[in-house]
Amino acid sequence: MFWMVGLLALDGRQYVYRVYAPREALPADLFWAAFHCHEEDGAPRASDSFDSAEIRWIGDGAGPTTAELTVHHH
Repeated sequence: MFWMVGLLALDGRQYVYRVYAPREALPADLFWAAFHCHEEDGAPRASDSFDSAEIRWIGDGAGPTTAELTVHHH
């Protein structure tokens, strides 16, 4: 399945990204993948504080078979 990563931005909104990565992915890798995608989109500045992000696994116990991260904005 996938990870959902929510980033808080300076405009007071939370921007949520779907990150396709293995279940064993490191939280920091998930955070930075979403953060860089957010920065590339030109959205309002997001907090670069790892502790402010919400990171959740969505789905069953199985993850993608690939070790590559793929990010989609929602």
